[in-house]
Amino acid sequence: MKQLNDINYNQLLHEVEKPSRYTGSELNSVKKNWDEMNLNVLLAFPDIYEVAMSHLGFKILYHVINSQTKYWSQRVNMPWIDYEEKLMENNIPLSSLEEFRPLNEFDVIGFTLQYEMSYTNILRMLELGKVPVKTKDRSNQHPLVIAGGPCAFNPEPLNQFIDAFILGEGEEVTLEVLNVIEQGKKEGISKETLLENLVNVEGVYVPSLYKATDINGQFAGLNPVAEGIPTKINKRIVKDIDKSPFPQELVVPFMEIVHDRIMLEICRGCTRGCRFCQAGMLYRPVREKSMDVLVSQAEKLIRSTGYGEISLSSLSSADYSQINQLVEKLMEKHQQQNVGISLPSLRVDSFSIQLAEMVQQVRKTGLTFAPEAGTQRLRDVINKNVTEQNLINAVTEAFNSGWHKVKLYFMIGLPTETYKDLDGIVDLAFKVIKAYKDVHGKKGKLQVTVSTSSFVPKAHTPFQWLPQMSQKELASRQDYLKDKLRSKQITYNWHDTRISFIEAVFARGGRELSDVLYAAWEKGCKLDGWDNHFNYEKWMESFAEANVNPQKYAYGMWDVDAVLPWDHISSGVDKHYMQKEYKKAYKQLITEDCSFDKCSGCGICKNLGYDTKKVRRGDNA
Repeated sequence: MKQLNDINYNQLLHEVEKPSRYTGSELNSVKKNWDEMNLNVLLAFPDIYEVAMSHLGFKILYHVINSQTKYWSQRVNMPWIDYEEKLMENNIPLSSLEEFRPLNEFDVIGFTLQYEMSYTNILRMLELGKVPVKTKDRSNQHPLVIAGGPCAFNPEPLNQFIDAFILGEGEEVTLEVLNVIEQGKKEGISKETLLENLVNVEGVYVPSLYKATDINGQFAGLNPVAEGIPTKINKRIVKDIDKSPFPQELVVPFMEIVHDRIMLEICRGCTRGCRFCQAGMLYRPVREKSMDVLVSQAEKLIRSTGYGEISLSSLSSADYSQINQLVEKLMEKHQQQNVGISLPSLRVDSFSIQLAEMVQQVRKTGLTFAPEAGTQRLRDVINKNVTEQNLINAVTEAFNSGWHKVKLYFMIGLPTETYKDLDGIVDLAFKVIKAYKDVHGKKGKLQVTVSTSSFVPKAHTPFQWLPQMSQKELASRQDYLKDKLRSKQITYNWHDTRISFIEAVFARGGRELSDVLYAAWEKGCKLDGWDNHFNYEKWMESFAEANVNPQKYAYGMWDVDAVLPWDHISSGVDKHYMQKEYKKAYKQLITEDCSFDKCSGCGICKNLGYDTKKVRRGDNA
C-alpha cells in the first residue's frame, strides 16, 4: 500500500479542487516527534476542511491534547469527492494533515459528532484510512475509536462503529480518557479490559457494556451487562470556564473557511429555554468568562493569527452580562489595528443600537435574527419569548444606523403550526421592508433573506416525543411561502425535506439504525448533508434491507412516559422538567430564563453540583 510520501504528491494536488484542504503545515499547526509520544491521537471531523476548521470545539481539543508533551494530536477531515477518488485510484490511505500519517497507525481516533447527516462520512473515513469500520472487527492492533459532541447524547445509531463515547464538555475528561488509554498501552491489556477501565471515567459510555432489554416485546431500556458499570452516564461540564484551557494560537488555514476569523467564546450554555433547541438543553448551565480573561485572550489571538475580525461566540452573544463594556474595551484596544468585532447570534429582544453602532465601527456586516416562528401564539408554544415589536424595534434601529441587509431565520413544521403561522412569517418579512422604508423612504438597497428549516425533534428536548411533519406537508408549506414571499427585496431559502426526514430518523433512533447506516455506507452514501451528494433512494433501499421503518422514528408520536433509546444518558436536565415544558407548550405558557428570573426547576445545577447563584446574571447576579 502506498503512502503519501511515496508518490508525486504535488502532482496529485494539481488534480483536485482546493488543494490547500489537504496540504497541512498551516500557521500554528503543531509538529512533534511521533516516536517520542506516549500516545498519538487523531482528531477527525466528518465533514470537509472548511467546516472542520471553523469549529471551535475541534480547535480547543487540538490545543488541550497538544499542551501535553507526551501526546500529539493531529487532524483529519472528510475529503471532497475529487481527492477521495485520487486516493482510491492510487491506493493511498486517508492520512493526517500534520504528518501524512495513515489513520490505522494512530493509537486513538476521536470523531466529533455535530450532525446526524455526517454519520456515513465516519464510516467512509475509517474505510479510507484502512481501519475496520465495526468495533467488533478492531483489535488491540487497531486505533481505539471514540466520539463526542451533541449527537453523542443519542449514541445508539453508532453503537456498532464507535468503541466509546465522551458525553459533555471535553476539556477535562479528554485527558482523563487518554491517561487511561496510555496506561492500558503500557500494560498491554486487551481492548475489552481497556473499555472496562474507561467506564470508570465519569462521562464515558461504552455501548458494548450495555444490553437492550424488553418487556413483552416493548423496548425497556439499555442496562449494564455487569455490576459496577453505571446505569446512567452523566455528562461532564467545566465548572470554572475562566480557568478552562483555551488556545492562544489558532491554526490559520491557507484558504477561506466558513468562519474565517477568531472565535472568542464569551459564554457557554443558554437557559432561554426554547423547547425545540437541543443545544439550549445540552450546554446548560450558563457560564460566563470574565472581561479580563476575554480581553487577554483576544490580544494573544490577534497577535498569533493576524486575523482582522473577532467573533464573540456563544449561543446568544448579546446575553453576556457585560457585552457593551466588552465590545467597547475590545474596540478601544484593537480598532487602530483595523480589527472588527462580530456578534454571530443575536436575539431581537437583546439587540441594542449602542451595541450595533460599536460593532459597525470597523466594518459593517449583515445582521441575523431568528424569530423562529411567524406568530406570537407559536412563539409562545416554542418558548421563544420574543415579540414582533422586539423585531421591528431591532431592525428599525439597525436601519437607522446604516444597515441594509437583514437575515431572518424561521422553522416550519413546528408543533401546532397552521397556515396562519406561515402568514405570520410573510407579514413579518414585509413589516421589515416597511420599517426600512419608514427610515429611508424609497432610497437604499434593502436585502431581506428569509430562511426556513424544517423542525426535527431532537433527543433531550421537551419536543423529543413529538413527530416531524410529513415531507409532503413540509414541501407544501415551503411552496406556500415561495409564492407569498415574492418580492424584489426578499430572498427565500429552504431546506431539502428529505434530508430533514433522515436527520429526524437518526436523531430519535435506537441501536437498530446502525444496520441501516452500515447498509447506506455499503451503497456509497456519503456527504449526505450536501444536497448534491444526498441520495434519498439509496437510503430508502437501506431501510428496506435492514427491515427498519423510518417513519416510525420521524413521524411517531411517543408517550411522555415511554422509555427512550437515550434514557441511560443524562444531560443533567430532568426528564420531569421536559415533560412539564412539553405540556406547557400546548397551553402556550412560557417559562422565563432563570438567568434573569426565578429558577425554572430544570435540575441542572442540582444534578451537576453547580452553584445556582453563579447562573444568575444582570440584576440577579
